[in-house]
Amino acid sequence: MDVHNAFLHCNLVVEVYIQLLPGFNSTISGNVCRLSKSLYGLRPTPRNWFAKLSTTLKEIGFQQSYVDYSLFSYLKGDVSIHVLIYVDDLIITGSSSLAIRKFKEQLGERFHMKNLGILKYFLGIEVAHGKDSLFLSQRKYVLDIISETGLLGACLVSTPMEQNHHLATINGVVSDDLEKYRWIVGCLIYLTIMRPKLCYSVLLLAQFMGEPCVEHWDATLRVLWSLKGCPGQGILLCEESNFQLYAFCDSDWASCPLTRKSLTSYFVLLGSSPVSWKTKK
Repeated sequence: MDVHNAFLHCNLVVEVYIQLLPGFNSTISGNVCRLSKSLYGLRPTPRNWFAKLSTTLKEIGFQQSYVDYSLFSYLKGDVSIHVLIYVDDLIITGSSSLAIRKFKEQLGERFHMKNLGILKYFLGIEVAHGKDSLFLSQRKYVLDIISETGLLGACLVSTPMEQNHHLATINGVVSDDLEKYRWIVGCLIYLTIMRPKLCYSVLLLAQFMGEPCVEHWDATLRVLWSLKGCPGQGILLCEESNFQLYAFCDSDWASCPLTRKSLTSYFVLLGSSPVSWKTKK
């Protein structure tokens, strides 16, 4: 769902004054107006909007998650509803279609809402609905990155990084494509939310965003070459899951040749579907 003119729904907490609009007749010069509603462009407006929306959800009976403050859950008996918020966009899911419909009606009484239907695309993530599963991918996002870097005709590689690399100890010529390097690595960081395989590569490349060398630039292009072979790879969430958590972890003791810090990784699955992963120095 989408909220129309979301920032105009909330009241201002701080005092903000504006000059009188052109055409307003006033006999006293220097008059100002105090705003009672938020406007787009004001710094406190997004914070005020989220506070108003979260207060409304809590009044309905939702509880805010302490792990992700943008996630709200309603649990009562056999009914469960979950709401994920991104500014003025809401993803709503739950165990009962009737309960979800009533919840949407409650939101519609408080805000001007628009129902966008079944979730298909959200923040660069494509959602494909199967008979008993959901498939999440970032195919369009990957193809846009490859297209903007001019690598649509590049050759393919099977792995995003060479096995025996020495990127951490390279002290060579600084790359001329500094801004482009930072842009690509920033795109790859967002891509790791659907691609666990890229976590280690992105962790390594992000360490050289200050002064990347030519070798670091070539390693970044290799990651894009590997993505070109499977742009639609993603995560499959099956309905027929045993709802058992499986966790795998690994560590590489003092693997960084510069700081001698260790490298640790973990990978968590719910049934056969990955739900959490990370690589960290």
